[in-house]
Amino acid sequence: MRRFGDHLQNYRIFLASRSPRRQSLLTQAGIPFEVWLKEEVPENYPSELSPSEVAVFLARLKAENYRNELKETDILITADTLVVLGQQILGKPADRDGAIIMLNDLSGKPHEVITGVCLSSKDKESVFISSTIVWFDHLEQSEIEEYIDEFSPYDKAGSYGIQEWIGYMGIHRIEGSYFNVMGLPIQRLYKELQSFTGYKTIRNQ
Repeated sequence: MRRFGDHLQNYRIFLASRSPRRQSLLTQAGIPFEVWLKEEVPENYPSELSPSEVAVFLARLKAENYRNELKETDILITADTLVVLGQQILGKPADRDGAIIMLNDLSGKPHEVITGVCLSSKDKESVFISSTIVWFDHLEQSEIEEYIDEFSPYDKAGSYGIQEWIGYMGIHRIEGSYFNVMGLPIQRLYKELQSFTGYKTIRNQ
């Protein structure tokens, strides 16, 4: 049976991410890949950047440690997902109290989830962003605390995972890619990989 990622079989695709959600999305999309992990770099960025610019900056920054080791047919995927309330970037919570504060801030309001993605090879780079607007219903304090205690969302920007209980019960609307909120805009990535490898050009000739 033909696999959707057959046109990528001549490449070694690496995902530089510890996120099980990103790994699962690539697997479900039929994209062949290996996880390649090196020491994480501090996620520092210039203060004057907009949230979209920060997402791209961090995605490119994460690729820096790998660039000199990429071979001719290697493609590296790096990504960074931000939760933005107004112009405030909400990162990963430091502890339970921080997670409670973040979810209280998000309760009853819309916020933006921005993912910057960087595709790198030995001789070129391509970056793009995906943006999704998420609307939370009002969350009761007891719901926030029970969710945090049950799911421990300390590895997630904004202190929540849309694929978990809080996404089912607390989010009443999204505008944009659901998978982007999970951490990887997989449909856009699939198309960008086609362009990056020249597959679209060859197919349309």
